[in-house]
Amino acid sequence: MAQDEGRFGRITDIRTCWAPKGTRPTVARQVVRTFVYVYAAVCMAPGKMTSLILPSANTAMMDLFLEEVSHDFKEYFVIMPVDGAGRHRSQGLRIPENIRLIQQPSHSPELNPVGHLWEELREKHFPNRAFKSLDAVEHARCKGLQQLHDGPEKVKSMTNFPYLQVTC
Repeated sequence: MAQDEGRFGRITDIRTCWAPKGTRPTVARQVVRTFVYVYAAVCMAPGKMTSLILPSANTAMMDLFLEEVSHDFKEYFVIMPVDGAGRHRSQGLRIPENIRLIQQPSHSPELNPVGHLWEELREKHFPNRAFKSLDAVEHARCKGLQQLHDGPEKVKSMTNFPYLQVTC
């Protein structure tokens, strides 16, 4: 499984957009530094994923996330590459029995297919939008994550990198 955390907040992501000829599109802009974090793990071959929206990115939240993944994939032994974030290497991290974490090489985010999910969510649910509250950000994030959960073929097409395909 591939795993990553994404940070989403109330800072507007300005993108190009369509407007009738001769007019300029008006896009709301805001910089409010409040965030929520989305933790996601993807089993690439079937396109199945587990995700949680959590208030911070730390060891305690990683513990909650790993428990959720362990429960969702209890019939499997999960090998999960993780980046070098401190919450992935913490001595206090409780790793469930059916999960093993493997460190990705340093400075190699392109190896993690979950980044494509973040791009999809930001492109489809966040461009040119100013959210009134962090709850509105969470609502948009939930809607996008639900679409991904309901579309395993799409998730598979975005994440099933050839180097991660395992044959038994």
